Amino acid sequence: MSATLLVFVGLFGLIVGGELLVRGAVSSAKSFGISPMVIGITLVGFGTSSPELVTSLQAALSGSSGIAVGNVVGSNIGNVLLILGIAALIAPIAVDPKAFRRDGTVVVLATLLCLGAVLWGEVGRLIGAALVLALAAYLGFTLWTEKHSGGTPAAAVYESEAETVLGPETPLAVSLILALAGLVITIIGARFLVSGAVTIAQAAGLSEAVIGLTIVAIGTSMPELVTSIIAVRKGEGSVALGNVLGSNIFNILGILGITVLVQPMQIPNEIIRLDIWVLCATTVLLVVFARSDWTISRREGGLFVLAYATYLAVLLI
Repeated sequence: MSATLLVFVGLFGLIVGGELLVRGAVSSAKSFGISPMVIGITLVGFGTSSPELVTSLQAALSGSSGIAVGNVVGSNIGNVLLILGIAALIAPIAVDPKAFRRDGTVVVLATLLCLGAVLWGEVGRLIGAALVLALAAYLGFTLWTEKHSGGTPAAAVYESEAETVLGPETPLAVSLILALAGLVITIIGARFLVSGAVTIAQAAGLSEAVIGLTIVAIGTSMPELVTSIIAVRKGEGSVALGNVLGSNIFNILGILGITVLVQPMQIPNEIIRLDIWVLCATTVLLVVFARSDWTISRREGGLFVLAYATYLAVLLI
């Protein structure tokens, strides 16, 4: 099988597997009586980030740290500049000030933690544990605040995210089988994707970090893109923004944290020199645009997409 075909088959497996995993896990949680808000905060966030998690783990265990770290950094850059940019071009996104003050602050803090980890150079299990604990604290705080302030716009966003995933009633056994099948397909897809990406990098004379920041990051972010486009077309721009914020938090605290807990990594020099700073600038731009009249306009969405195209050009030329 050619490297290009491996990448496409791997991406297809990640998307299909991730979808099955999310639907199976969410349906199972509903069967156990877990509220839609809790499902939206936890399982949907974890589930939509499962392609990135499995891919980064597979890459790290294969010795391809450039793909593992590039996937996290590249996904977060793409989530804001590409996905949120396209969503805002379709329809301006109204920002809930209360939800953004909390989740936007956590995104900024998570990005600063990522900056510190990357500049450290060699990310070990201690840093991984700190990131995972920070994620647990964020989830606990979010659940507590939403439970004690029910009916808020932020709570409605989380519930809407869960309801978007939930379909018809499914027996628990079927839901568990779906989740397990999704996990297996996701793992196989990640293996194909990493193998193909490494081969393409070698053949094209590109670093694994560049491949991780582009092909792998964009591919694993496809579920977020689809979810965000569907949300804005339904007039639920807040769901699209919440999806991006949640994904970026999970990517750094969860995916990077779990990955280095399993396999400590050396950070590639090119990510230290350029990409981590692009991520920081992207996060600042997101905060500035979101707080300007608490709306991300079409013009700002266009600037996001233009900035992403410029970034890709710098990487690939």
